[in-house]
Amino acid sequence: MPGLDETNNESYRYLRSVGNDWQFNVEDLHPKMLSRLYKRFDTFDLDSDEKMEMDEILYWPDRMRQLVNATDEQVEKMREAVRTFFFHKGVDPVHGLKREDWVEANRVFAEAERERERRGEGSLIALLSNAYYDVLDDDGDGTVDVEELKTMMKAFDVPQEAAYTFFEKADVDKSGKLERPELVHLFRKFWMEPYDPQWDGVYAFKY
Repeated sequence: MPGLDETNNESYRYLRSVGNDWQFNVEDLHPKMLSRLYKRFDTFDLDSDEKMEMDEILYWPDRMRQLVNATDEQVEKMREAVRTFFFHKGVDPVHGLKREDWVEANRVFAEAERERERRGEGSLIALLSNAYYDVLDDDGDGTVDVEELKTMMKAFDVPQEAAYTFFEKADVDKSGKLERPELVHLFRKFWMEPYDPQWDGVYAFKY
């Protein structure tokens, strides 16, 4: 059965264009990371047809829109960031992404992010994180606190107590507020880097 390559996946296409010949090997993945990623897929696959569609993904920022006091411009920026992020994650706007290809799509995206970082190019994790950050920052003070973080957890159908575990891990400088780089850092650690048990409780063990 054909898998993913530069002909059908944007991240592979990017890597090959810059001379990076990285290739996915499922044996490199820790079983708990494998489980985490499949749980994530199943959350997005709203109709349980084992295919992730862009409309299903956009359901989640639309949920957040109902919970925040954001401008139309901020919400549209968030939706566009979601589209860009998941397109590079392998979700084709027409054909979607099959469950059987989801894990590989995540890992090649992670390698593409590392390559962008090495080359000093913009991070798509940061693009998405910053778009959510702008929407979550309800009081406009340039930071996100625990109460604002609860909104994200509610929007993504994650237990509310996850706001506290997430915040504890993300607030690296212990300022009591989350700054943009701290949010990006935790997203990268939890979803993109090799499995590390210290991050297990970030989403209250939902993933």
